[in-house]
Amino acid sequence: MNNEELNQELPENYEELKKAAGRSADWRARLAAVEELGNWNHKQVIDILNRLMISDPVYTVQEAAYKKLSAFGEDVKVPSKNKAELFRGISKIVLRIKKSLPRDHSYEEFKEKLKKMRIDVYDAYEGEKGEDFDNWLEKQWISAVK
Repeated sequence: MNNEELNQELPENYEELKKAAGRSADWRARLAAVEELGNWNHKQVIDILNRLMISDPVYTVQEAAYKKLSAFGEDVKVPSKNKAELFRGISKIVLRIKKSLPRDHSYEEFKEKLKKMRIDVYDAYEGEKGEDFDNWLEKQWISAVK
């Protein structure tokens, strides 16, 4: 789609898309919002896409925002994929949740509690790790020492 084909107005569902782009606990909703917003070359849309490209914890969302901005002709740099931790102190978060469970809890119980207590963390790592998420999370759980 070239610039002439892009709509210069805001979409009718802009407020809904703006909310979806800000859902910290749903990387899929943010990605869908990027895809939809990418059809509307408007300053407010560009601002949202820039924010997601720079600060979204999930690289897939950052990359999609970058591609949409590039298609608009914006002067943007490819986001860096190498991030140490999506959330500062992830090991402390894991340990805190592990400590809140009975001593003989299972990995599945831990995973469910993480999802309930810190859906933002769970969702971001699930989006970032993809198929490796369970292996990564189980390693975090095992290495968290009471």
